[in-house]
Amino acid sequence: MSKPAPDPGAVREASLDELRRLAMPAPPPEFPLVWEPGDGVELRDTREIEARAAVLHVVVARCFGMPAELAMGWLLGSHLVDQVTPPEWQFVMGAGGDHRSFVLHHDAVFALAWLLGLSRHLDPTAPPEDQLMRLMPDLPGGETFTGWRSRSLVAPRDAVEAAVLLDLYYCLDWSFQMAERAGLRLPGEIGGNAIGQRRWALEWAVIFSGPYHVRPPGWEEVDLSV
Repeated sequence: MSKPAPDPGAVREASLDELRRLAMPAPPPEFPLVWEPGDGVELRDTREIEARAAVLHVVVARCFGMPAELAMGWLLGSHLVDQVTPPEWQFVMGAGGDHRSFVLHHDAVFALAWLLGLSRHLDPTAPPEDQLMRLMPDLPGGETFTGWRSRSLVAPRDAVEAAVLLDLYYCLDWSFQMAERAGLRLPGEIGGNAIGQRRWALEWAVIFSGPYHVRPPGWEEVDLSV
């Protein structure tokens, strides 16, 4: 259910304060806001977020040696084939595409786990929690999507909290790119690729409503160019 989004100007000031705390470059004054005053905000349906996290978990598992037959069998058995995007399908079935880009989805899974309340933090200076893999479906053990959902007992984050973090990661994505280009020291253990993956997940999962928003994008339609 949609609720009023917080004041975007105040949220942006808080994001800039965090960049200053991290000693990271701040975006220019004309850097766009993520939403406008008066917009509404909500999260995607919980099952949809769970499904996206599970599919990406399988994609990452393929990067680390899960056989294509097992991956396909798991997706079929969990009735998630329709949730796999064409690039993901190509990779899962034949290892087509950029292997490195699919490995990076580990941080997108981390962000989705945070949205589901499975991860305790989404600290932009820290890598995913060590227990992240245990929080996801046990693929070697044959745990199904349904079984995982019963075990995980998710508690989705509040949409306003997620929107606030999205604005921070929107600014962080720009900031990390500028810092890496300039050879500046980063504030923690992760780089711009990880930040971008987390932003990708947040951009996909947080839905705004208002006169300037169109339909929610599909996973592959999320625009990270701005």
